[in-house]
Amino acid sequence: MSINYAERANHVKASEIRELLKVTERPEVISFAGGLPAPELFPIDEIKQVCNSVLTENGMQALQYGTTEGYTPLRELIAGRMCRLGIDVPAEDILITAGSQQGLDLTGKVFIDEGSTVVCESPTYLAAISAFRTFLPRYAEVAMDDEGMIMEDLEMALAENPGKKFIYTVPDFQNPTGRTMSLDRRKRLVELANKYDVIVVEDNPYGELRFKGESLPPVKRFDTEGRVVYSSTFSKILCPGLRVGWICAAPEILRKYVLFKQGTDLHTNVMSQFIISRFFEMFDIETHISKIRETYRVRRDLMVQTIAREFPEGIKYTRPEGGLFLWVELPSHINARDILIKCIDNNVAFVPGGSFFPNGGKENTLRLNYSNADEDKIVEGIRRIAKILKEEL
Repeated sequence: MSINYAERANHVKASEIRELLKVTERPEVISFAGGLPAPELFPIDEIKQVCNSVLTENGMQALQYGTTEGYTPLRELIAGRMCRLGIDVPAEDILITAGSQQGLDLTGKVFIDEGSTVVCESPTYLAAISAFRTFLPRYAEVAMDDEGMIMEDLEMALAENPGKKFIYTVPDFQNPTGRTMSLDRRKRLVELANKYDVIVVEDNPYGELRFKGESLPPVKRFDTEGRVVYSSTFSKILCPGLRVGWICAAPEILRKYVLFKQGTDLHTNVMSQFIISRFFEMFDIETHISKIRETYRVRRDLMVQTIAREFPEGIKYTRPEGGLFLWVELPSHINARDILIKCIDNNVAFVPGGSFFPNGGKENTLRLNYSNADEDKIVEGIRRIAKILKEEL
């Protein structure tokens, strides 16, 4: 049978790494591969109470169709929390999405034409690459250091790419590197966006998971022309299974997002929106977030300490101040994909870093997740990786 797929469908292929990492479902495998929150921290008993309250008091509304823009009390709650970050926006500028991943897909629909350019950090978030790739863009990668995107390189990329559509950035505890963009660079990023008349898409799922140091204002805090589209989620501070995130953008931009979302799924799960809104009414979210931060801080510290003790010399790694990940750079002649295959044979897994570079390369890198493994597994898993690295070197 001949199937006449759309051209874009011919460009969507299964990731060889994703197929390889299916082994992480085996219970004997210690996985540092996924970006999973710690499930033991999910507030299960509290959500049981919340669900009972919602169904008892608002069952018919919560189980009915909803508006595309989202449940108004939840949008008001989000606007209030953003105000605390220095972003003074009305609830009308908030669109509730099915997780931040849908926000990335909608961003592609709103902005990307085939052959247009997405300017992004190098490396960048793998699922953003997957979402944007459907629309067949080019990528202009901007090098990073420990303070985030290098602004001189960003300006060069903006000047050399007249077909640019937006700058994509994860400024806080970046996925995959764990790096955080400095305050001065956040301000400079907006200045360059204004100068070159380009949209900024700020993806901030990890901003509330800071373990040490001073919190930095979002890039959107410095937006003077309404060109920063801000995206975040409840997945990391509550639980990912509810699939609730949001987009905050200027009204004329948000209208485009709303139109594309209407054609995608009509609206985000109404029950999930009620659950989150009611959770904030019934329980102290800040206490819950503090518990998450402390657990992840302990695990981050343990992973960094074990790497420092066990890894051979000549290997670089980041020391993130928050978030879920750290980044490892091996000597240039080592291919992390080859290391992964040997690690899987020893029941430990990670994500090779080459997958995070949209134009390819840098196969001597890898990402480690510390949020979803207990302390004993972190120590044992890092030891297993270290043993293989020592053999390879």
